[in-house]
Amino acid sequence: MGFHWIDYSIICAYLAGVTYLGIRIAGTQKSINDYFLGSKTLPWWAVGFSVVASETSTLTFISVPGLAYQGNMNFLQLAFGYFIGRCLVSTLFIPAYYEGKLETAYHFIGKRFGLALRQFTSSVFIITRILSSGVRLFASSIPLSLITGLDYSVSILLIATFTLIYTYVGGLKAVVFMDVVQMFVYLGGAFVAMAIILNHLPGGWNDVLVFSTRPENNKFSIINTPNMTPFIDWLSSPYTFVGSILGGTFLTMASHGTDHLLVQRLLACRTVRDSQKALLLDAIVIVLQFTFFLILGLCLFTFYRGASFQELGLSSSDEIFPKFIVEHLPIGLAGLVIAGVLASAMGTLSSAINSLASSSYIDLIQFFNKAKPSSFNNPMRWSKILTLFWGLFLIGGALLFTKTQTPIIEVGLNIASVTYGGLLGIFFLGLFFRRPRQKDASIGFIIGLLVMVLVLTWTNIDYTWHTLIGCIVTIWIGNVGPQLKRFKALIGKRD
Repeated sequence: MGFHWIDYSIICAYLAGVTYLGIRIAGTQKSINDYFLGSKTLPWWAVGFSVVASETSTLTFISVPGLAYQGNMNFLQLAFGYFIGRCLVSTLFIPAYYEGKLETAYHFIGKRFGLALRQFTSSVFIITRILSSGVRLFASSIPLSLITGLDYSVSILLIATFTLIYTYVGGLKAVVFMDVVQMFVYLGGAFVAMAIILNHLPGGWNDVLVFSTRPENNKFSIINTPNMTPFIDWLSSPYTFVGSILGGTFLTMASHGTDHLLVQRLLACRTVRDSQKALLLDAIVIVLQFTFFLILGLCLFTFYRGASFQELGLSSSDEIFPKFIVEHLPIGLAGLVIAGVLASAMGTLSSAINSLASSSYIDLIQFFNKAKPSSFNNPMRWSKILTLFWGLFLIGGALLFTKTQTPIIEVGLNIASVTYGGLLGIFFLGLFFRRPRQKDASIGFIIGLLVMVLVLTWTNIDYTWHTLIGCIVTIWIGNVGPQLKRFKALIGKRD
């Protein structure tokens, strides 16, 4: 059907409306506590939905349906691990954060191991977040580019500009409440798209069931327990049951327990109980959401009768859902669904910008002035400067991925997996081991990162195992020094 001026009007009105509403909701920001933590008074349900929107992004909106289109439902195993991981973070991490009255995820590391390691881990977070958020911003430019014919770079700039305005002015409060709005917009748009697909099929949902369950398609396969030996084959095979459950669990403990993008929201709740309720709400919604987007991919697979993305004239499976939106949705509805795509993108981007500014100011910059670390020449002014800086920097990061043909959700998860294991290992060392000191934890973290570089460079181990491997190495190395000291002490006593 193509895009009509009405669709363009809806998108423009949405971009302008979200920007205006975000500024109005935020009100006046008087301190960095207001700007970065919403004065620690945000309602748990808003934080829970904001976490969903922050981690969803366009990766879920367009790439998860693409995964189901070219594969099956095996990705859902990872979501089960996500649920388990959130429950563990709620039990283990959140009470520790609130007990210490922390401002960032890395504040805990500073209290346990010292300022140097706090700043080092915060810097690692910043680098990882730039790359992974760059992937997400690029993903959001795909449908906009297909619709308008604009280059990816221009599409990226358009999306980022509107998001940066309300994030710059409104801080975390604007980010959280606009995330809530945008979550319902993108889910509403996706539901509309699925309804249109089913309406195009003569037998509706029954056609999806029949076509997807054919032996040659086997699209409804969820549990993947291949009969493989040796064990290395399990490590290299994507989406095995064991790998997905362990991978999803440890990846979530790292992302929701150590990544300031999400921890920042959990720290903005009033109490430990509210923070835990927010995370459990997120755990339930995220499993339902992944299930829905995978089924949407099966509906698209039935609609296009199983044609490959190459046969459809596309460069990757990520473009299948945008293709349907542009070509088959009625006037007005197409604009609504694309607004949903932009909503998912803006929610994640605003979260990334605010968390980068928060971590870089609280963990790094305010300590440059050692004599008066709390008065670094007007904290609010520097916080907004950093917000602007990281917003512009993320635009550059997104341009790095415009040539990739790998499903973007896997690119994003691979990037995160490199550092997540080491960060999670550091937190476990601080929570559960008394003997390791700053030097032990630092060596463990560095070696954990180096091992992950080697794993990525020299092996075919699937990304679902990366966080677990990095975590185990970091904990093991971090405990080597204390154990050697203990052993030497025992030998000395015997002598």
